[in-house]
Amino acid sequence: MKSTASSPSCSALNSCGLLFLLCATSAFAAELRVSTDFEGGSAKVEAIDQAARVIRFMPDGDPRRGWACWWYLRVDGVAKGERVTLNLGGSDRPTRNNGKDTDKPLAASWAMPARAMFSTEGKTWRHTAPGKREGARLLYEVTGTGCPLWVAWGPPFTPRDTDALLAEAEKKLPVAKAFELARTREGRPVRGLRVSEAATPKPPGIWVHARQHAWESGACWVARGFTEWLVGDDADAKWLRGHAEIFVVPIMDVDNAATGNGGKEAAPRDHNRDWDEKPVYPEVAAAQQRLRGWAKENRLDVFLDLHNPGPSDARPFFFVGPPELLADAGRVNRTNFLAAAKARISGPLALEEKPRVTGPAYHPLWKQISGQWVAANGNPHTMAACLETSWNTPHSTTEGYRTVGRQLGLAVADFLRTQPAPEKRD
Repeated sequence: MKSTASSPSCSALNSCGLLFLLCATSAFAAELRVSTDFEGGSAKVEAIDQAARVIRFMPDGDPRRGWACWWYLRVDGVAKGERVTLNLGGSDRPTRNNGKDTDKPLAASWAMPARAMFSTEGKTWRHTAPGKREGARLLYEVTGTGCPLWVAWGPPFTPRDTDALLAEAEKKLPVAKAFELARTREGRPVRGLRVSEAATPKPPGIWVHARQHAWESGACWVARGFTEWLVGDDADAKWLRGHAEIFVVPIMDVDNAATGNGGKEAAPRDHNRDWDEKPVYPEVAAAQQRLRGWAKENRLDVFLDLHNPGPSDARPFFFVGPPELLADAGRVNRTNFLAAAKARISGPLALEEKPRVTGPAYHPLWKQISGQWVAANGNPHTMAACLETSWNTPHSTTEGYRTVGRQLGLAVADFLRTQPAPEKRD
C-alpha cells in the first residue's frame, strides 16, 4: 500500500527556505513520482507515462481492512503550469460484504467521485474539474504549481488533523478539554473533545462521533464544523454548552484512517456492526461504557453518528431505527429532532425530506449498528440517529461539510430547548 517518494514530504520540511528549495527543484524535474508514505496515504500505481504525463492507478486498500475505495497520493515532478492526468480505475481485489468474503471486486463507482480533491500543501483542499470518462476509468486533470501535489478521493482528515482540531478548540475555549477515549487494537489513541459550561453536574448528554468507516472522510469535516461552531461565539452554541455536556470524537476507526484502508466491512467486524455485548474494538467498548453511564443517570439525550453515503445520494439524510422499537417519548423526540434538522440543514447541502429506516432488509447485523444499540440501551427519551452527508456533489467540499456541521449544531440546540432538565424527568 505504501510507496516511498524520492523527495521529502512537505509536512517534514522545517523551514520556508527548504520549502522554496523543494518548489524550485520540482519545477525542473522531468520525472513524475508518486508516493503514499504518509498518514492516510493509499494508492496502487499501475503505470506512469512520463511522456504523456499520465498516472494510471487504483485504490490499494487491503480488502480484509475494508472496502478498497479510498485513495490518497502525492505527485512530485509536476512543473508550474504543467497539467498531469490521473487515470483512475476501480480496485481489482475481491471485497467483503455483509460480514462475508465475496469473489467480486467492489463496484468502481465507490472509488470514483465526479470531482477529486487536490492540494498544493496538503492542508487546503479544492475540487478538480469534473473527471472525464474513458471506458471503465475516470480521468482527472490537475495543474502543477512547481510544488508537490496531493490528490485524494475526498478531503483527507487524519489523526493528526484530530490533534490540531482539539488543540485549537482548547485554545479557543478554556472549558473545552481533549480526552482519550481508548487505544485501538494497534495501539493508536482515539481522541475526542468534551465541552460543557453547564451549572448542574449532570446536564443532558450529547454524543457526536464520526468515521466509523475510515474511507468516509467527509464525516470528519462535518464533525469539525460542529466542533468549531460549538467552541465559537455563536449565541446558540453558547446556550448549548451552557445547558449540556457534549462529547465529540472526530475519528472512531483511527487504525484504518491512519493506514489508508477503507474500514467498511473490515474483518473481523465492521466498526458500525460491532455494537453488541462483546465488541471487538476497544473504542466501541469505551463509547458504550460512557453512554451507559449517561443512561443510568437518565441523561442520554442525543447520539449522532456521522457518515458519508453512496455515490448516487445527492442530498444528506438520516438513518434511523424502526419507530415501533422506541418508547413514546423516543418517537416524539425523534420526530422533533428531525424537524429541527430539516429546518436548519437547508443548504447548500440540503437535508432530504424523510429519514431512511434500517432493519433486517438493510443488513443482517442491523441490531449491532451504533444508533440501534443506543436506542435499545438508552433512556426512553433518547434520540439516536446517523447523519449521512453526500460526498459526490459540487458542494461536497471542506466548507460544504463544515456548514452541515454548524447547521447540525443549531438543530441540536433547537431540539434540546424543548427537553426538560434531567432532574425534572419522570
